Amino acid sequence: MPDPPVLGFYADDFTGAVDALLQLTRAGARARLLLRSPAPATLAAEAAGYDAIGVAGTARSLLPDELERQVRPVLTGLAALGPRVVQYKACSTADSSPTVGSLGRVLEIGREVFGQGCVPMLFAQPDFGRYTCFGHHFAAEGGVVHRLDRQPTMAHHPTTPMRESDLAVHLGHQTPLPIGSWPFRGYADPGGLLTALSSSSPAGLVLDALTEEHLRAAAAAVVALDGSRPVFAIGSGGLTSGLAHALGPFSRPGTPEARPRPGDGPVLVVSGSCSPLTARQVRHAEDAGWLHLSLAPGDPAAADGLRAPVLDALRAGRSVVVDSGAAGADVPVAVDAVAPGLAGLVRAAVDAQLTRRVVVCGGDTSSRVTGLLGATALEIVANPVGNVVLCRVGADDPALDGLELLLKGGQVGPVDLFERVRSL
Repeated sequence: MPDPPVLGFYADDFTGAVDALLQLTRAGARARLLLRSPAPATLAAEAAGYDAIGVAGTARSLLPDELERQVRPVLTGLAALGPRVVQYKACSTADSSPTVGSLGRVLEIGREVFGQGCVPMLFAQPDFGRYTCFGHHFAAEGGVVHRLDRQPTMAHHPTTPMRESDLAVHLGHQTPLPIGSWPFRGYADPGGLLTALSSSSPAGLVLDALTEEHLRAAAAAVVALDGSRPVFAIGSGGLTSGLAHALGPFSRPGTPEARPRPGDGPVLVVSGSCSPLTARQVRHAEDAGWLHLSLAPGDPAAADGLRAPVLDALRAGRSVVVDSGAAGADVPVAVDAVAPGLAGLVRAAVDAQLTRRVVVCGGDTSSRVTGLLGATALEIVANPVGNVVLCRVGADDPALDGLELLLKGGQVGPVDLFERVRSL
């Protein structure tokens, strides 16, 4: 019998799940990401031979009751595998509210499933421009670091706008449980953090991090907790990175290099992202000669009307980007209004064998489109730039199996990202 994985994780959207997969692969872990919530026996079979196993979900966009129904069974199944740590992979900007993607509710569920007192919560990810200092969270945009409630994208997020930078206060609005903070200066005394995490109060402890060393100190304390049962933790890809370092070393080489393959053909990008950065990426692709089309949200016939020009362009070897018109717009577009149409265009292109490389933009959009396509698993095949990765799809459908897929969060990637992906 293979050893159980040392880390299990549930991610609250698909782009976040891929970020966790990247952090683990960089550390040399053999990691697999499942895109459906499997039965316990299936989960155990899928995890066999892997250092880490993850399940991608959609909790970031769910109401509390819906979140409960999706998250609790997965956390219970992961706990049953007996890993050292189970992480709820959350966004590094702590996207959540009392009514949507509630991390407070996640804290309550995790404490019940794992029988745990204090749950470590770490949202910083310094290599991605996310920092927590004295409990307050900061996020970079356009090369400038902003306090979370003043960061241009997050302060005006269409679903979970950030009104508070103190994470203990922000999360405290989502649960009656007490939330505390641990300052970065406290890492000078590792025993102090371990004692705090071993207690039953507060229910959740927000951990500062400004550097990679802080991530590793925090993760080392998490891994040092009572090993008689899995430890539950909530946090970003920064936490995943720290945990991978604390749980290693692993025997597998790190992130694979991109391997160009002649004849890969054109790329199809579909986007429901509201981010101004995505809008700049779309404009850059258009300037580079891509066909740019916009989907009319909520119109079932709109995608059908775009199918012919999309397929004709791909057939001619021209890469295509189809967006919802939401990026940088004043009025956001609901994911449910655009995801079916975008998924239908991807499906048509894949079935016609006109592309084997697809990019989906937007965290919630990535989750919905990937689910609608019927993909079942992802493994990383290339890391073209920064925290952006190209994955190979596992699927029961032969037409979809092996598709190269990049899931891009709205605020992720350089402005020329689409061209970089095309030229791999």
